[in-house]
Amino acid sequence: MAMAGLYRRILPSPPAIDFASSEGKKLFTEAIHNGTMEGFFKLISYFQTQSEPAYCGLASLSMVLNALAIDPGRKWKGPWRWFDENMLDCCEPLEKVKDKGIPFGKVVCLAHCAGANVEAFRTNQSTIEDFRKYVMACSSSDDCHVISSYNRGTFYQTGTGHFSPIGGYHAEGDMALILDVARFKYPPHWVPLGLLWEAMDTVDESTGLHRGFMLVSRRQRAPALLYTLSCKHESWITTAKYLMDDVPTLLSSDDMKNVENVLSAVFTSLPSDFAEFIKWVAEIRRKEDGDQVLSEEEKGRLTSKEDVLKQVQETGLYKHVTDILSSEKFVCQVKQTSGDRDSLSNIAASVCCQGAGILTGKSGLSDRFCCRETCVRCYRAMNGDKPVTVVSGTVVNGNGEQGVDMLVPVSQTELSCCISGSCGMHPASNDILTALLLALPSQTWSGIKDEKVLEAISGLVSTDALPPLLQEEILHLRGQLLMLKRCKDNKVEDDLGAPLI
Repeated sequence: MAMAGLYRRILPSPPAIDFASSEGKKLFTEAIHNGTMEGFFKLISYFQTQSEPAYCGLASLSMVLNALAIDPGRKWKGPWRWFDENMLDCCEPLEKVKDKGIPFGKVVCLAHCAGANVEAFRTNQSTIEDFRKYVMACSSSDDCHVISSYNRGTFYQTGTGHFSPIGGYHAEGDMALILDVARFKYPPHWVPLGLLWEAMDTVDESTGLHRGFMLVSRRQRAPALLYTLSCKHESWITTAKYLMDDVPTLLSSDDMKNVENVLSAVFTSLPSDFAEFIKWVAEIRRKEDGDQVLSEEEKGRLTSKEDVLKQVQETGLYKHVTDILSSEKFVCQVKQTSGDRDSLSNIAASVCCQGAGILTGKSGLSDRFCCRETCVRCYRAMNGDKPVTVVSGTVVNGNGEQGVDMLVPVSQTELSCCISGSCGMHPASNDILTALLLALPSQTWSGIKDEKVLEAISGLVSTDALPPLLQEEILHLRGQLLMLKRCKDNKVEDDLGAPLI
């Protein structure tokens, strides 16, 4: 039997029932026959142990995302795309989570940013009857999972706040199965659902708010094919504030006489590090010697990225943005703001370093790598398929070097090898700014006083007439922007149900 101490804990029973005990097995068998263990099998296939004592929220979410087969759109290690705790850092720095844990609202934010559908409820905004209904529904299906945030003390367990997925439900006994991600501490266990509700109906001292539960499900299409927002860099706070708070104020000026005035006003005051806020998403893979073959899946994702890029460049807004950025007034400013980061060589070096960090399991530590060289190659396809562009980099650190390949969406097919400077064949400032302007909430522009100008700009930024692929991309970006704005305002914790578009 496990002894209390640093090697696991003895599970207090009652109230909990060890999943592997004879009584736990009996509950499991009966629940299977009653059809309320359907969600269990996908979850148990991806059951993981949190890698840090404070990573219970990240482990629970990565486990659920993998169970739902949500594609993260970027590599974990080697050729594999896979959700790992270290990849869930878009709403809270990992070092902060490791030190202090993560509050309920930030886990909701992470689930949204990872591309899942999320419904979240605090206990003071819901009822035990609703909770039971949701647990039964998700336990009877494998396309929705419940993550619970609760206080361990209610079960006489050591520790306080904790996250874990709910793996099933026993209707006759009104028992919920907790798949505890702290497997080094306690095994999976059944608990009375009413007692679990009491454990959730407690206040998190770090936020002063009630704990609760969230329902996580899969979207029809993976979002963020080409663009995504990032709060890994501290610039996201100033950029989010500028876009959501300052821009509407700027546009209420009497100087907004035409579309050019409006866009110029926005661009003139852009924070100097805005380029760190919105990113284009690259496919990263480890470079193997002599391996120049891309799978059909990789080609398909790259084609989708190119379609989104082309659709951005076909919007009327893109033409206005390009005309303004190419004017003499803004050329110097754009170079200053981007720091010449729009050159494919610089982007390739940066992304290849990030890729090396991901491939070596050191995500977020890309500054410890140096990209020695980059080269772009165009692999001409057979059977009339489009050529595929791959940027190759050799990344070095104190432990050696790593070859990294990056698949690049292109807007032209004539490419040269051994690049230097900008080639105009990748998402650049005008593409990124166009996407960012389209993603701003519609009320951003409502302060424009001239009705004709307001009508013109509203037509340019409207998502209604966008092609479906680009429309979904932009609406996902808008949801990310609103969620990050709530993070900045510390409203994500008490505004879980607010719309994201």
